[in-house]
Amino acid sequence: MRTEVVSEPGHPDRPNEDFASIGLPAVGQGGCLVVLDGVTPPRTGTGCLHSVPWFTARLGGALTELTVSCGDLTLPEILSRAIARTAEAHAITCDLSHPRTPQATVVLARWSAETVEYLVLSDSALLLESPAGPVTPVLDDRLARLPRASLATDALIDAEIRNKEGGFFTAAADPSVADRAVTGTVPRHEVRALAALTDGAARWVEKFHEGDWAQCLGLLRKEGARALVDRVRAREAADREERTYLGRSKTHDDATVVFAEL
Repeated sequence: MRTEVVSEPGHPDRPNEDFASIGLPAVGQGGCLVVLDGVTPPRTGTGCLHSVPWFTARLGGALTELTVSCGDLTLPEILSRAIARTAEAHAITCDLSHPRTPQATVVLARWSAETVEYLVLSDSALLLESPAGPVTPVLDDRLARLPRASLATDALIDAEIRNKEGGFFTAAADPSVADRAVTGTVPRHEVRALAALTDGAARWVEKFHEGDWAQCLGLLRKEGARALVDRVRAREAADREERTYLGRSKTHDDATVVFAEL
């Protein structure tokens, strides 16, 4: 098995709000990967005393531990328990009902000798490569399908579409959001490799259109995760003034890639 993890903050003077891990149990042929992209809050606050990195570290740690140790639980059950565990850690001190309480996108995958299970919540991506070469992207595209007008202001997002029916969902403080995730299971022999990317790394495909998902995974296999992040940074720098591709998006975003060749 070959695994690789690269996670880089958008700016060196700001903490990385992403989380990434690979878990390999001491016994068996299985493993898991976890990737979270923390949602950067507005300046108006979150009702929470804790930072986004605090939240993603605790949620990601809980997901890694539960996914490796609780093979009898489904991935949505694991996400639900991890959210509940994280919420309990700061429920006394913080207002977890605030719409901007710390939250994150989630990619979770678990493999055994027989199957590969996956879960995706919000706009990070999971890529599954078959032994024959084709790549299947697993995406939760609810945010991308929303009309741009509905994303005009933070207040509108919070009031009408964030963790709301007809909008999009993230892992925050409500364990029931796990039932909203995109999930599935495929036979292990149908998957040669997996890659999980936060949207900061997926810009290579989704924003800059440098290649498709298959070409993205091919780049990871041939040149590694660092090469993908470096290429994203180069395209961001080139677009700094023109804003041809990034539009209103921030120039640099936290970028995380996890690659696992089974």
